Amino acid sequence: MKQLNSLYSYPSNLKASAIGLLLWTLAFIGGFSEVKAQESNTETPNFIIIFTDDQGYGDLGVYGHPTIKTPNLDRMAFEGQKWTNFYVAANVCTPSRAGLLTGRLPIRSGMCSDKRRVLFPDSDGGLPQSEITIAEALKEEGYTTAAIGKWHLGHLPQYLPTNQGFDSYYGIPYSNDMDLVSDLGYMEFWQQSVDSITTDNFNVPLMRDTTIIERPADQTTITKRYTQEAVKFISENKEKPFFLYLAHSLPHIPLFVSDDFKGTSDRGLYGDVIEEIDWSMGEIMKALKEEGVDQNTLVVFTSDNGPWLIFGEHGGSAGLLHGGKGTSYEGGVREPAIFWWPGTIEPAVISKIGSTLDLLPTLTGLAGGQLPDDREYDGYDLSAVLKGQDVTPREDMIYYHGTNIFAARKGDYKLYFYANNPLGYPANLEKLEKYKLINLAIDPSEKEDIIDEHPEIVKEIEAMVAAHKQTVEPVESQLEKVIGQTEAAGNQ
Repeated sequence: MKQLNSLYSYPSNLKASAIGLLLWTLAFIGGFSEVKAQESNTETPNFIIIFTDDQGYGDLGVYGHPTIKTPNLDRMAFEGQKWTNFYVAANVCTPSRAGLLTGRLPIRSGMCSDKRRVLFPDSDGGLPQSEITIAEALKEEGYTTAAIGKWHLGHLPQYLPTNQGFDSYYGIPYSNDMDLVSDLGYMEFWQQSVDSITTDNFNVPLMRDTTIIERPADQTTITKRYTQEAVKFISENKEKPFFLYLAHSLPHIPLFVSDDFKGTSDRGLYGDVIEEIDWSMGEIMKALKEEGVDQNTLVVFTSDNGPWLIFGEHGGSAGLLHGGKGTSYEGGVREPAIFWWPGTIEPAVISKIGSTLDLLPTLTGLAGGQLPDDREYDGYDLSAVLKGQDVTPREDMIYYHGTNIFAARKGDYKLYFYANNPLGYPANLEKLEKYKLINLAIDPSEKEDIIDEHPEIVKEIEAMVAAHKQTVEPVESQLEKVIGQTEAAGNQ
């Protein structure tokens, strides 16, 4: 040690000068880095929305799952905001996606129905051209836009992403369980074949823009290929503002994973699928950092509705929440939601109410744009919450089931007008003779009816719902249009 000290012993005045120069240099570099970070965060931000399919509130490690390992999403939550009261616009695929992209409840666009609850390969409808999507709003602000993954807002050319504001599209245009190749009925097929299915059982198309490039799509590699497309898009567009909408086809059944993840989780095939999605999230975060745009990119991760409980271990978990996909109990519509934006979003757990309906106004506002005032919006700008302010514009939530209002929430209280099977299927509604009231702040599992204790709150929520109904104008259902039947009706 003495010899080392002697090797690095300098005259005291020279030592002091060197130390002073070093400290000044470090301070300069630190200050310069801080200025660069501030400059980066004042640029027009990029946006990425990751939207999974049928993933439950309890299906991530950071949301309490004991065996599914999601280190990348967990880190994303620890570095950003984890929301615990975040809702989708509907409890099934198509209307939920319409709500996210338009900021409007699907009842306003005709993207819901009590007869056909989602779009199918024989559907003749889709998201109307009159609706303004996030992509269209951001195109007005100079953004390059891409949709990757599941679309499910109309597979005919006029409804595809490239006609809804997206510059490019790569993905499966509807649910990965459609185009079933079997002589059996849908549920009969699943009862007999759930452990022996292959990608050839589902003749779903993989599309690039408006062209089918593979059919049936090889779903064992679909998560990896979506991820590769996403990373490529980030790399090619890092010099200009971009919006990426990555809607995974999984963990909607049928479940498929690549060989790298097959049999690797402690939760069986479903866990394998989630852990591959977590890997995908890690690849995207790594790409943002390597391309130097992580400090200027807001990433949102959430899911379209709750878990499909009727499929047992092939479905997910809503954690402590009641119900699942196909119902507007909390387990069907409250989703994991993580907002990540290094340098802008400080780590926090947010228990305020938020919704996918809020993404359009939030992203448009952050991009410097404004929404037109010629239509009714159901979303709010949450940017103040994202930036750490203890305020929120959203204090309520309307829960639709098809065209019916299943329940409504104001503050901590949720008032129920209907009941249905908490498994989601069969999904028939039962009108309650006596409404139910739950305090979700202390009873998120929806166990204790306290309606007799709070008649004043019931009146407040009823008045809120009545006011909302006054803003809803009847429109044609897009989900009830069927190819052939629509044409026949038009020829009469």
